[in-house]
Amino acid sequence: MLSESDARVLRAISDGLNDPEIIAQKLNMKVEAVRASADSLAESGLVKIKKSVQEIFSLTAEGQRYGNEGLPERRLLQEIASGKPMSELKDPNIKIGLGWLRKKGWAAIQGGVIKPTGSAARGKDEEVLESLLAGPKSGEMLDRSGLEALKSRGLVSSSKTKEWRYEATPEGRRVASETGDAKAQSLTVITSGMIKSGDWDGNNLRYNGRLYHARPYDVTLPADRIYPGKKHPYQRLIDRMRGIMLEMGFSEIKGQVVQSSFWNFDALFQPQDHPAREMQDTFYLDSKAEIPDYSRVKEMHEHGGAVGSTGWGGCWSPEVARQEVLRTHTTGVTIKYLAEHPVPPVKVFGIDRVYRREAIDATHTPEFEQLEGVIMDEGVSFRHLLGFLKEFYLKMGFEEVRFRPGYFPYTEPSVEPEVFIDGLGWVELGGAGVFRKEVTAPFGIEQRVLAWGLGVSRVAMLKLGLKDLRLLYQSDIQWLRETPLSIES
Repeated sequence: MLSESDARVLRAISDGLNDPEIIAQKLNMKVEAVRASADSLAESGLVKIKKSVQEIFSLTAEGQRYGNEGLPERRLLQEIASGKPMSELKDPNIKIGLGWLRKKGWAAIQGGVIKPTGSAARGKDEEVLESLLAGPKSGEMLDRSGLEALKSRGLVSSSKTKEWRYEATPEGRRVASETGDAKAQSLTVITSGMIKSGDWDGNNLRYNGRLYHARPYDVTLPADRIYPGKKHPYQRLIDRMRGIMLEMGFSEIKGQVVQSSFWNFDALFQPQDHPAREMQDTFYLDSKAEIPDYSRVKEMHEHGGAVGSTGWGGCWSPEVARQEVLRTHTTGVTIKYLAEHPVPPVKVFGIDRVYRREAIDATHTPEFEQLEGVIMDEGVSFRHLLGFLKEFYLKMGFEEVRFRPGYFPYTEPSVEPEVFIDGLGWVELGGAGVFRKEVTAPFGIEQRVLAWGLGVSRVAMLKLGLKDLRLLYQSDIQWLRETPLSIES
């Protein structure tokens, strides 16, 4: 069954109206509503729609002036009459027509005198100019050669307009004749009064002196899917991780994206010639940063300080340490916080974006999120670290967790937590360990510091079942719609 508006539009088209503007005026509807109804009727095979694009031309300001005064070459021709020396042509507005005068073959210059050479019949460009002076017109109504001549001189401008024309099909005319009384209103709500006192005749109801037409509905038809607004799956995962850390008693810290090499590398006892500092791994900036007193860090790097270390030897350079970078990990933020809070207890975490020079593919991007946490307190041990990590991953929904020995430049001992994933086996999800004394001693930190970190995007790929990391950062609306709300499933 047709809606009330569709039926009205169909009857109007069947009656011979084909312009949506005229139909809208007659039916007291918005023209957009008429077009929408016509499109719906066309899909049902009741109406044929002919759409066309017309180019409308109008005069520019200069063209308007020439339309009133005449083209410069025509005015110049009138000025020279039977002939005139070039030296006597003073008006620049007329002189600009000289080139067109000669191009059209209306005059020639001989011995410094310009003379007419022919009849100078009225041209097509002048006819189009006069026609457009009366108002804008479709290109189909104008001589093409005359129009092109005016366009080349910048005397006309154009705009495109769309036109719709409708025609009822034989089936459309049949349906229009069967839609009932044109004065009938569509019945959208049935009240108790209509049921009690209304006069029903099939699908028509006469009630309170008015005629209503009831539309049947097929309740077996599938409803349109609704896609409500929801938080991005990756953001939900990050928020879940943040919630777990807060539940476990951690406080969140933040840091600057741009870090000095001192905090990003040197404070973590990474030698200044370490491969991680190379350009292929790090985004270096053309700027320098102020760094704190570095004497104890310098001593630790060169000689090992007083913690029984031999250091890295060589000569540690403060200029290298001042070089600013886009942080390659969040550990630089962590060690800076510990340097500012050397007295226990400290139990903090951060979830932030880090940057490395990576080739973009299904499993690598040059920027990604990292989750990192530290615990510094009296009496904490490596066993506490393992217990915390296991509890965190269990809360994230990974039922089997194990640890294997690992190596990291600034922790000893170190481990790599792994979780078991059906179909993949054991998957490594981060790194952890106890900060080396070479890291903590220069900042007066006397207690053990348990530290760990993981790539959030790797966890997201496992939890969301992704094979391409780039989906986390692309606006794939279909994937966003189909991804379930829960990250626990």
